[in-house]
Amino acid sequence: MDSPDLWAGLPTLEEPPGVDDAAPDVWEEPIPLTGRRERPPFPAHVFPAWLGEFVTAVAEETQTPVDLAGSIALAVLATAAGGRSVVHVRGNWREPTNLYTVVALPPANRKSAVFTLLTNPLYEAEKQLKTAMQPVIVEAELTARLAKEAADKAAAKAASADVDKRDEMVAAAVGLAQTADTLTVPAEPVLLADDSTPETVTSLMAEQGGRLSVMSAEGGIFDIIAGRYSGAPNMEVFLKGHAGDRLRVNRQTRREYIDAPALTIGLAVQPDVLRDIGKVKGFEGRGLLARFLYSLPVSTVGEREIITDPVPEQTAATYTARVIDLALSLAEWTDPAVIQLAPEADAALIDYQKRIEPQLKARGGKLGHISNWAGKLAGATARMAALLHLAEHGGNGYAHPVTEDTMRAAIELGDYYTAHALAVFDVMGADPVLSRARSVLEALRDNRWEDVSRRDLFTVLSRSEVPTVADLEPALALLEDHGYLRSYQPERTGKRGRPPAPRLQVHPHFRQSGR
Repeated sequence: MDSPDLWAGLPTLEEPPGVDDAAPDVWEEPIPLTGRRERPPFPAHVFPAWLGEFVTAVAEETQTPVDLAGSIALAVLATAAGGRSVVHVRGNWREPTNLYTVVALPPANRKSAVFTLLTNPLYEAEKQLKTAMQPVIVEAELTARLAKEAADKAAAKAASADVDKRDEMVAAAVGLAQTADTLTVPAEPVLLADDSTPETVTSLMAEQGGRLSVMSAEGGIFDIIAGRYSGAPNMEVFLKGHAGDRLRVNRQTRREYIDAPALTIGLAVQPDVLRDIGKVKGFEGRGLLARFLYSLPVSTVGEREIITDPVPEQTAATYTARVIDLALSLAEWTDPAVIQLAPEADAALIDYQKRIEPQLKARGGKLGHISNWAGKLAGATARMAALLHLAEHGGNGYAHPVTEDTMRAAIELGDYYTAHALAVFDVMGADPVLSRARSVLEALRDNRWEDVSRRDLFTVLSRSEVPTVADLEPALALLEDHGYLRSYQPERTGKRGRPPAPRLQVHPHFRQSGR
């Protein structure tokens, strides 16, 4: 069943039951504008066996849609590999392996429980990295302190030295100071951050060699990005952190440079969060919304089994071991591991790109109204292919090319996320013509007009949504194409003057039933 939270408030556009005999002409049943888009279930079968089995078992134990565990699992893989690996597609085209994923489900869908089961191994891997790094940090701190003390002592001696020895001692002091300045203490390893501020995320990424993951079972990070607490939106780190573009912060209080940032975001939110972020000024225009892979599964609340099978111990143990191994095996890479595509895999991706491209047309393209998002789909698919490849081969995946089968599995994931993105962007109002058409239907329903002028209809609509009568025309044309309206030219009432403006007839059953 569909989430009432997400679709509440949208006009109902089912077909009316019949034709009004009283109408002067026969009206066909109107064609629904867009029904609730079909959202396919998450294709967990595309995962390697160890991951697919765990995701399915978690969904069974928690009685949640497999989409929830599946999307979080992709973010877990991206956390382990992001910033430490890239996929070479072709030519100069390389994609980092970090992802932004968000799953939307109403309350009482056990999002936190699923999140905990999926992310626990990442916290364990982080703990092991900290334990391994602790002796190195202690040694570095001691070395840096001793070097600083030696430089300070040399500087003091040089300051009080005799003239004939001062130049030599100053030179020695300068050398020691330069040496001390080059010594750095490595930061304690951090894989995961909660809903942190943009400034905190930037600092953590700089400390961690460019990589970080924000994982949360809440949507508070969107409020933080929007500037709800700071007063101004700050998207820079989240835009560049996805693309891997060089990030430099030069402020009076801090200077931080990240040559290849790799930020992963994995969220599970309530559906209302998606509607709210669609209204935040700048999110769509600057491309933040285009960077997320959206999942909008059907809620299982009301249909859940009470007694369920727990996740098998061996399945859980294998999942934990494989995630930890992937995170630890790539942790020491400074230059990222490069994942190559087999020629057959690249051919499959090229075919996919050829299939997507015509759909991006602004006029008539299925994905034209979300072209910002869909334009990144091929890159996201390449990233997912690399992550599936690493899930299969572990940290030495760079030694093997991505196969055609793995690329086709990633393409199936791309199709899944496309279907769900269309549904999500409908709710966000990404298609202004469709959104205005729905508003017109609401106005027709509320006023129960039989016959109305464009001017009268325009006056009851919001100026923020429909600024001018000209902006109304595409929506009216869409409604006329779908059989809700008919435009006609009234007869002249006199022989002189301008002809009357065209008017609109409303489908009889729509106005009578308020549908």
